[in-house]
Amino acid sequence: MATPWSIRGELILNCNCDVFCPCVVSLGKHAPTQGYCHGWAGIEIREGHYGDAPLQGLNVGLLLDIPGRMGNGNWTAALYVDERATPAAVEGLGAIFSGAAGGTTGLFKLLVSTFLGVKQVPIHFERDGKLRRFVIPNVLNGSIEPIQGKAPGEDVVIRNTEYWMGPDVTVSRSVKSKLRDFGRVWDLTGRSAEIVQIDWKGP
Repeated sequence: MATPWSIRGELILNCNCDVFCPCVVSLGKHAPTQGYCHGWAGIEIREGHYGDAPLQGLNVGLLLDIPGRMGNGNWTAALYVDERATPAAVEGLGAIFSGAAGGTTGLFKLLVSTFLGVKQVPIHFERDGKLRRFVIPNVLNGSIEPIQGKAPGEDVVIRNTEYWMGPDVTVSRSVKSKLRDFGRVWDLTGRSAEIVQIDWKGP
């Protein structure tokens, strides 16, 4: 019997697209602006569980390497799990982010053809005003911030989308973004980013 799970929190994502990534509104049917996607995501879990294993308070990172349109699949991915996670939580997060647990992230099972594995590492998710900083020592140093709209103090937000991560997406840009792992050396500084409040569940 499938294990029930849920994650609520905030997701930030940075990719190599020009601002703003067309994949969000096209739901992966439009090609990335550079023809391919190099990206990472960071997740702050405010509430969550996998079966009886609590997930709240943990941070999770993803490396994503996609050769063309997102909807065409053939993704390469890696998962980084907070060093504070229990063995049961690590197992659960592995099932969730590989798509094996079904539900919101079940599409990963269809789209990811190469899974590089799970690393349990220190992960720091911090805020400085509207700036989000996501750091995995010796792997990733990323900072993103929302793009301001015409109204003073208001961010640009794309609302009511069918984007699987969440319907409302805050348009952002990376202030600093350098990743080095699994033979990849990426500098995504100044490229497209997004902030999404997530409410995922399964199976």
